[in-house]
Amino acid sequence: MDTHRVLIADDHEDFRKGLAALLAATPSVEVVGSAADGAMAVALALDLQPDVVLMDLHMPRVNGIDATAQIVASSPHIGILVLTMMEDEESVFAAVRAGARGFLLKGARRAEITRAVQAVGAGEVIFGPGIADRVMAYFSGVRSRPVADAFPDLTERERVVLGLIAEGRENGEIARQLGLSVKTVRNHASNIFTKLQVAHRAQAIVKAREAGLG
Repeated sequence: MDTHRVLIADDHEDFRKGLAALLAATPSVEVVGSAADGAMAVALALDLQPDVVLMDLHMPRVNGIDATAQIVASSPHIGILVLTMMEDEESVFAAVRAGARGFLLKGARRAEITRAVQAVGAGEVIFGPGIADRVMAYFSGVRSRPVADAFPDLTERERVVLGLIAEGRENGEIARQLGLSVKTVRNHASNIFTKLQVAHRAQAIVKAREAGLG
């Protein structure tokens, strides 16, 4: 199993130390640094280039949302895993829009945290228990502008592909359904992400579903 290098960003020293000790006991995780505020998190992330940043949202100087956005903009390969007490939908989606790939609540068990670190480090997107339910409840209650008015920069084919992405379909499944090659679907997805100005699939899904797709 690959070892994931982790940076911890939280303004509570005792929590940072406890989390570092917890992760240090996990063979597949190496804690490479810790930050007491968002500005320090950005600086250390860019310097240390960890695989994953465990990011609190409420921090001094620069908050976790802005810190996430700055890190992802400069180093999109770094996975941001939010670990916070804030469980409202606005915080979840603000974090995803900023580029976070995962969202866990403080109090999560060690197994949940280490599994999430490994998932985010491998490029996956993960929401902790309870958060996924809130995400689906949020989407089910979304009322937005007509789908036809959404994303005017997309071609009709790109809009179809985005709709399937928003349904949670993988590239291979989309290719089979549309009679396209996986490479063509991958190219469509890349163009969609560029036009939507998103860093990864999770952000595209959020934007699409809020617009009524999926």
